Amino acid sequence: MNLNLLLSIPRRWIPNGFLILILSCTSQAIAEGNALNTPLEENLEHSSSSQLDEKNDLTLRDVVHLMLQNNPELASFAKEVRALEGIKIQAGKFRNPELAIESEDINANARPDSRAAQFTTIRFSQLIELGGKRSARINAASIGQELADRNYESKRLELIARVANMFIKVLAGQERLQLAKESIQLAQKVVSSASKRVEAGKAPPIEETKAKLAFSTAGIELEQTKRDLVAARNQLSLLWGNPSPQFRKVLGDLESRVVIPNFGMLEQRIHENPIVLYSIKNVEQYEALLEIEKLRRIPDITIGAGVRRYTQADETTAIVNVSIPIPLFDLNQGNLQAANQRVGKAIDEQSATDLQLRSELTRAYESLLAAQNEIKVLHDEVLPGARSSFDIASKGYELGRFSFLEMLDAQRTLFQNQVLYIRALANYHRLINEIERLIASPIDGVANQLISIRSNKDHEE
Repeated sequence: MNLNLLLSIPRRWIPNGFLILILSCTSQAIAEGNALNTPLEENLEHSSSSQLDEKNDLTLRDVVHLMLQNNPELASFAKEVRALEGIKIQAGKFRNPELAIESEDINANARPDSRAAQFTTIRFSQLIELGGKRSARINAASIGQELADRNYESKRLELIARVANMFIKVLAGQERLQLAKESIQLAQKVVSSASKRVEAGKAPPIEETKAKLAFSTAGIELEQTKRDLVAARNQLSLLWGNPSPQFRKVLGDLESRVVIPNFGMLEQRIHENPIVLYSIKNVEQYEALLEIEKLRRIPDITIGAGVRRYTQADETTAIVNVSIPIPLFDLNQGNLQAANQRVGKAIDEQSATDLQLRSELTRAYESLLAAQNEIKVLHDEVLPGARSSFDIASKGYELGRFSFLEMLDAQRTLFQNQVLYIRALANYHRLINEIERLIASPIDGVANQLISIRSNKDHEE
């Protein structure tokens, strides 16, 4: 197994969680309504379009660039944000004035003896909204646009976490493939050693047969590992809309670690999660809609003005009219009740979201501590012991001091623990990704903040 193959790669390339979050998830820019056109993203797009080649080896930064630029799911959320910009514009528009033209007794000329007054009226009327309804609509539309921004940010964070997890899966698959190749080479050496012992008459022919069976099993394992890696590569490239991956390999170091801060500091960051911010903004939106329903109880006034031309008298007079509905029956009670209940529902959903994220953080944090301990035990105790046992058993078998089954068992144990180590490393990074998704920031930043706080306290003392 060659897990130190990529130690020379710069620190920014290694998958310590999805560190790209610090570049691609700027809450302040989102809050200001610039989520789709921040200078940072424009810079990312320019650098990616001019330099990034999918056919090269890809780092985590590269795959996130590709996903952000080409993922159709994210693009659909961006279009919804732009659509709500139009809703906000429309909410601020005044009602159009109305033009009415009416004429009475238009056939008076056909009846000379008629005493009815023939006249034509031209009237303009304008609805005037009272009680601040227009301002309330603009406020609700603005909050709706902010809500869409939060939704876009949440989806982007989810996709970054997904692409980071797939990146780790591909990286682990590459290490697993290297391990499978080393295993089959080792199995080939065992076959050669068993053949020599059989030819020398030091072992029965069945040992050579068992060695060949172990070699065949290693070949099956190698083929399965290749297929798993192909599937993982396809899944990764599909995240940026390419069903046929063109890159050669991904670059990273599975053995990289981060300092895990205490749970309390991570829990404080829950409120920075876009899902939490979305639930808060959702309550604000329903409160704004409730305010609109309250204002609808205030009747609007319609003012009109025009002229009336009396044909027979050859006179023209000015006319004005004012109309206002009388709220006797419809006081908007039903809509008010519905809006009140929806505010309560949004508050309950906000509480449920907060509890769910805290529960997920607790589960991920405890699993991360367990994974960290598992990696330490495997690295410091299990793998060195398994390697030593296999070396002793292999040399002892060649010298006739150990049986073939003992040597084969030592080989199998070493391989299984190497596989377990790779899985533990991949699981460790997936849990880091999960925690960073929940706190919406790199876990390194929380740890560095903790170290800074402790240093300041020590300095004050």
